[in-house]
Amino acid sequence: MIQIAPPPLTVERLGAVLCLGLNRVAKRNSFNLEMYGALSTALGQAEVDEAIRCTLLFAHGEHFTGGIDLPQWLPHFRQGESAPLPAGGLDPCGLDPARTRTKPLVMTVQGYCYTLGIELLLAADVRVAADSTRFAQIEVARGIYPIGGATLRLVQEAGWGNAMRWLLTGETFDAAEALRIGLVQSVAPHGEQFETALRIAQTIAAQAPLAVRATLRSARLQRDTTEAAATARLLPDMLPLLASDDAREGLRAFLERRPGRFTGR
Repeated sequence: MIQIAPPPLTVERLGAVLCLGLNRVAKRNSFNLEMYGALSTALGQAEVDEAIRCTLLFAHGEHFTGGIDLPQWLPHFRQGESAPLPAGGLDPCGLDPARTRTKPLVMTVQGYCYTLGIELLLAADVRVAADSTRFAQIEVARGIYPIGGATLRLVQEAGWGNAMRWLLTGETFDAAEALRIGLVQSVAPHGEQFETALRIAQTIAAQAPLAVRATLRSARLQRDTTEAAATARLLPDMLPLLASDDAREGLRAFLERRPGRFTGR
């Protein structure tokens, strides 16, 4: 009997939310190049699909990920390259400005969330952890260091001392510590993390899409450049929003005391 391997990534649309599920359960969802490429492709498809307003990344099985399948990635690292991305795909770690998503990403984790798992969290916009989650950035124990964004973004999110505590030791920490340092925004009982994250994603998806993307763009501009640069864009970037159908609908909804029905136009 021929056995067909399951896809490394499941893709399901729930209304305006695209749910992407890591699916190498037998390998603790370790990232081989195929799964990383599938995630890149799915993010790229969500970016151009007007019906998708928010993406939710989760994992099937007991663990989010044990990290990367290092033997597959090493040849690229030795060439001074990151993993290749497929045509039309986006950078899951958000390090390539030309291939960064503009729509929001919610993420939820459980079990092991090691190395690349943390870096994907840091590239997401809202993060939920099950209380079972164990985190570790263990590269220093392997003679290498994180190149997916942890050295950049964990300092921004958690502060220097908190970031160095975990980046330099490679030790494991729990969901309570992840919440304390700002790596995640919510901790849910194990088994309830997906529904918790889905509620957040659906709430985001119900807002005005142009306004959501403008909010993300403004916040990232401040993070990646300077506060002055972001401040200079506040009013100019508001003008096209004021001219949109969604802004008019937002005003009507306010006056009529009802939720807005936004079209993204």
